[in-house]
Amino acid sequence: MVSSLSLRIKEKTRELGFQKVGITDPVFDEKQKEELEEWISKGHHASMEWIVKRKDERGNVFEYFPEVKSIISVGMNYNSGFSQDDLKSDYKISQYAWGDDYHDYMKSKLFHLLAWLKEEVKDVKGIVCVDTSPLMEKPLAQKAGLGWQGKHTNLITRDYGSWIFLGAVLLDIPLDYDKPFMEDLCGSCTACLDACPTHALEENKIDARKCISYLSIEHRGDFPKHQNQLDDWIYGCDICQDVCPWNQKFSVTTDVSAFQPRKDILEWANEDWHQMDEENFRQLFKKSPVKRTKFVGLKRNIEQNRLG
Repeated sequence: MVSSLSLRIKEKTRELGFQKVGITDPVFDEKQKEELEEWISKGHHASMEWIVKRKDERGNVFEYFPEVKSIISVGMNYNSGFSQDDLKSDYKISQYAWGDDYHDYMKSKLFHLLAWLKEEVKDVKGIVCVDTSPLMEKPLAQKAGLGWQGKHTNLITRDYGSWIFLGAVLLDIPLDYDKPFMEDLCGSCTACLDACPTHALEENKIDARKCISYLSIEHRGDFPKHQNQLDDWIYGCDICQDVCPWNQKFSVTTDVSAFQPRKDILEWANEDWHQMDEENFRQLFKKSPVKRTKFVGLKRNIEQNRLG
């Protein structure tokens, strides 16, 4: 029964458009929790106090969902087939934000999966997680066999590189568990570490205070003088992914139209970004993750790059 259900769950997950799926058993990993607390103690979370507030749940899945017995880990390819060189502007936006908000898109798919499962299994309880939940999605994805965490801290898969969104469904029923991905296929490559212009990366670790993605999205207010380099990025940063050999050799263009770049993102010139007002911002980034930085934040990033 468990084996049959696990197979059907995977079939349904792929039917819903996820390219990667694995199932793992929840465990409390004391080492992972200690590493999280050490990372926080060093201030590497910067101003992201939401990480601190829910660190106990993030460090121990049983604090978040005590009844959890299985975790379905999923991945969805979002590589659009375009690159930053295809943008007419000098300004860069992280590829994950070129289209619709993946949180909404993936959550709707995972809620559909959970609703289907509730028809299959009476009284099953589950929680859908896409990025915003206090969950270590990348270690869980590796434990479920999807791939490995690269030196840039992103999950890398053999078949899609790291252009992949992660999500999970936590369930209170036992299932068949997949073997973890044990290999580190980065080997001696340090391309991502060498390419980071702000030196935010150490091997398998990131200091958010130096990270362009953090500075351009999560940071509020003016930039500290010693942490104001954005390297032409106005939302997010893909440098460590762009230089990754796994992305250069094995990336596959997504078939999800929602992740394709919006026309204005491709076609706006520098002057269009300079003249953008709040109404332009609302229209261009409706249902987009770029809303997170707000109009004032995006204008700040553009001005910072102009001043350079």
